[in-house]
Amino acid sequence: MGTMPLLSTLLRTCALVRPPAALLRSTVLELAILAAHLLIYPTGVAQERRPPRVPLAPPLAAPPRATPSRTAPAAAVTVSGPPAEPAGAPHDAAHPPVLLLHGFIDNRSVFVFLRRSLRRNGWQEVWSLNYSPLTCDLRAAAALLARHVEEICASTGHQRVDMVGHSLGGLVARYYVQRMGGDARVRTLVTLGTPHGGTRVAPPASLHPLVRQMRPDSDVIAELAEPAPHCATQFIAFWSDLDQIMVPVQTARIDHPDLDARNVRVSGVGHLALPVHSTVAMGIRQALTVDDATAGATGAASVA
Repeated sequence: MGTMPLLSTLLRTCALVRPPAALLRSTVLELAILAAHLLIYPTGVAQERRPPRVPLAPPLAAPPRATPSRTAPAAAVTVSGPPAEPAGAPHDAAHPPVLLLHGFIDNRSVFVFLRRSLRRNGWQEVWSLNYSPLTCDLRAAAALLARHVEEICASTGHQRVDMVGHSLGGLVARYYVQRMGGDARVRTLVTLGTPHGGTRVAPPASLHPLVRQMRPDSDVIAELAEPAPHCATQFIAFWSDLDQIMVPVQTARIDHPDLDARNVRVSGVGHLALPVHSTVAMGIRQALTVDDATAGATGAASVA
């Protein structure tokens, strides 16, 4: 979701009478992150330079996998403050490219810290994509994403990519993967605070067509609930128990019987903190390092 609906939601949260300490800390952190993000927002307005156009290689057939009978049980990440990022061990240089996709009325500047974290830990190919705030249909953003993925694969020589999507960006990426054949190109999709089941926050914001498509009764949410028995992408959904934009908070989980999905609960941070917090970044790196999504999201981390 965007910064303005988020700001109004945070201000309403601050007005609560004696809110729980964890919620109060999270709200203060969200406001600090929002202020910092507004300062760096102009740096991400311009589209990132596209990879050079060369003849495209056809996608490889998606690797076979066992069809899960149900979504894997959730792991948990507990966060109670902004910790220092630990130095990561060097990774194999053969990581697939990672494509970052921002949320509603945002841009690629939201990933400045996550991009730095990935590059510091061995990811050489980290790309981002801006879609226009004037976009009125999520499917149009998904089509733009599809073209960008083909360009990245052609320029890097990789047949598949990994993706990280924040909020609406995760929904755009999931639509591309699940409804447009993108699972042939996307190995792992990580979503951060994405309304997979639709969110009821800020009803007046429904004036915007994209917000209407994020409502629980939208046609997009209905399409994503349809069967997807052959989808080969691994999904990892980070969701926070203090996310004031996801209403209810569990809507950021992926609960689809046909998808190879893992839900990771994050405690102690809000919606804007998900793409910038170092503990979440560590979980994302772990998820993108292993071959099996269920192995990549197990365990719990606690930060004082």
